[in-house]
Amino acid sequence: MFRILSFCLLMMSFSVSSQTLLVLGDSLSAGYQMAIEKSWPTLIEPKLAQSSDITRVVNASISGDTTGNSLDRLPQLLEQHQPEWVLIELGANDGLRGFPPKQIRQNLTKLINLSQESGAQVALMQIQIPPNYGQRYSKAFADIYPALSKEMQIPLLPFFMEKVVLTDGWMMSDGLHPKPVAQPWIAEYVTENLLPHLNEQG
Repeated sequence: MFRILSFCLLMMSFSVSSQTLLVLGDSLSAGYQMAIEKSWPTLIEPKLAQSSDITRVVNASISGDTTGNSLDRLPQLLEQHQPEWVLIELGANDGLRGFPPKQIRQNLTKLINLSQESGAQVALMQIQIPPNYGQRYSKAFADIYPALSKEMQIPLLPFFMEKVVLTDGWMMSDGLHPKPVAQPWIAEYVTENLLPHLNEQG
């Protein structure tokens, strides 16, 4: 009887501390043209489990997704997975298509609100677009993220692509997506920047 009680208490303790992180992103997180097992969201799961209460990472990223596409998908994802944390890595496709910064900001705000209303905490990843879109638009786009982070009081993670783009052999021939060889470094980088926020709130 004592052994059964101890086991039940152990399982209850595990269920309380076991948490889920939902990664909501585009091709930069979806494992573009590679096995999903090699993508950075898959690789961060054991890293986070070692140093936080996150024991499950759900990669809900889809290549080509815009903030609007993800806004349509998010309610079902929140209901299905009931995450404690949502990491939003979105906006690149909006920017590459020249969507108005105001519209992008509104969609990101709605994504954050929906996540918080479900009981999840939110982290937002900074996104930047190539400078050939014009300095004015590129700056207006990039400024969305720190402004939202400050306004909604959520963590802002730095954009991992800055390092990837500058490292020989890490980018695919399209000049937009990281290769599988870059994924372990991205996983380390995201983990390093995300962990302080997970543990601070945990």
